[in-house]
Amino acid sequence: MAKKNQKDDDESVEEEEELELLQVDVGDIMKVKQILDETVAGTISEKNEDLSSHGGKVKIEEDHRHDNMKLALMFTACCFAAMAQFGLKTEFPHDSNRWLLGLCCAVYFCISGILQLIMTFVDKDCIMVTKPLRDEAMIKLVKGSGNKEMDKYGIRVRTQFPRFSEFYTVILEFEGKENSEFVKETWSVGKFFDVDGFFDEEGLAIEIEELFQRFERGDFNKKESSDEAKTAKKSKKDSVKKD
Repeated sequence: MAKKNQKDDDESVEEEEELELLQVDVGDIMKVKQILDETVAGTISEKNEDLSSHGGKVKIEEDHRHDNMKLALMFTACCFAAMAQFGLKTEFPHDSNRWLLGLCCAVYFCISGILQLIMTFVDKDCIMVTKPLRDEAMIKLVKGSGNKEMDKYGIRVRTQFPRFSEFYTVILEFEGKENSEFVKETWSVGKFFDVDGFFDEEGLAIEIEELFQRFERGDFNKKESSDEAKTAKKSKKDSVKKD
């Protein structure tokens, strides 16, 4: 009897832990975006078995090559910074010391500038890149459902959360393909956060899973022509002026 009561108590504790929600200060926009981005990446990657059954079946691997390259650049910059700070034994401003210090500082700032350019013009709003599908059974299933190229290209996951906006957008497209097809969905963050800042992680994971399944089926969004994009932008400006 005592064992049964203890088992019931353990189960109730586990249920309380499962129901515990993450609470976030919704006024901190950067923190809100970080939480949303982490959930999106976790839902799509192969490490999302606790969030979504779909990713556990597909097992799409994240491609870390680009991140590793940036880490290598950061490490190199730090090495030159450490040499400038601690590696100079002679007293400044000795001639040899001065030139070595200048070289270390120049290399550090050059590498830092390269990293900034990469994040600004290459990464942009990308939070994750996956490898192409490798599982043969999954490739056949995906090709039969309409998407013919998931074994050739990885997926580029992009997120957008403009300042002073309540709308969070997720875009999935092929990595490395010019004028890639894509799927796109926008939600109000109020759908996943209540007034006290409690985050519905499972709700967002389900939405991302459905968006990902659209991408698998080849149910892509239509691409806007340049004229349509200009018209939409103009109408948006006009509506803002009227308000």
